[in-house]
Amino acid sequence: MTALFLLTRYFSASIRGQLQYPTSTILLAAGQFFSTIIDIAAAWALFARFGPVQGWTFGDIAMFFGMISVSFAIADFLSRGFDMFGAHFIKTGDFDRILLRPRSAALQLVGYDFRLARIGRLLQGLIVIGLATASLSLEWDAAKVALALWTVAGGVALFVGLMVFQAVLAFWTVESLEVMNVLTYGGVQAAQFPLSLYAPWFRNLLIFIVPLGCVAYFPVLAILDKPDPLGAPAWLLPLTPAAGLLFLAISFLAWKFGVSKYTSTGS
Repeated sequence: MTALFLLTRYFSASIRGQLQYPTSTILLAAGQFFSTIIDIAAAWALFARFGPVQGWTFGDIAMFFGMISVSFAIADFLSRGFDMFGAHFIKTGDFDRILLRPRSAALQLVGYDFRLARIGRLLQGLIVIGLATASLSLEWDAAKVALALWTVAGGVALFVGLMVFQAVLAFWTVESLEVMNVLTYGGVQAAQFPLSLYAPWFRNLLIFIVPLGCVAYFPVLAILDKPDPLGAPAWLLPLTPAAGLLFLAISFLAWKFGVSKYTSTGS
């Protein structure tokens, strides 16, 4: 059984289980949709009252918001096992059972649970991208569609990498630390606005340490055909989502190190 076929079986079993309770699934998806819609509503109210901020319009902000929301929704859909790793696998000792199976632990955690409720946030992101497109009168050609898909791929890789790092910490802390939410959910909030609005130290954090700017800010500028106020060259902007893939690779190296240090529950 190939890894892809096994993931397909995991996916099928997870979706069938959730569809046994369709009302619950629909309500959870609706909750995901409406719980963060207030953020874009607040941004609209801000720009409606004060107009452009440092040259940025509501349409620009909506594009940043929509792209990062789509990326995070897909990453959250794929990384539930890593997100729940400490409480569901380390504390209970179930990680021992995973290690006994003739498949990689990472593959099994990816297939642990695929939450349909994340569709709510995905749809929200797509709708906001549509609003941004209408507001900016943006014309999508093949190159921009390809760049948008590449941007989402980089964002998904980055957020999955953050979830993996969160799981790695559980090898030493037993539980996944809530401080990681500052980088995941907090990172989503930060990436919804242009980096030029932030202080220099915070911009450097979001570019060189946790490269959220590389998977949201720079490539979205290329999609919008806007020059970077920070001075990044135009040729670099479409290449920056690769930082998300590099971050994911580093996170899995950390994961392998964490697994090598795992000493079991002893039970």
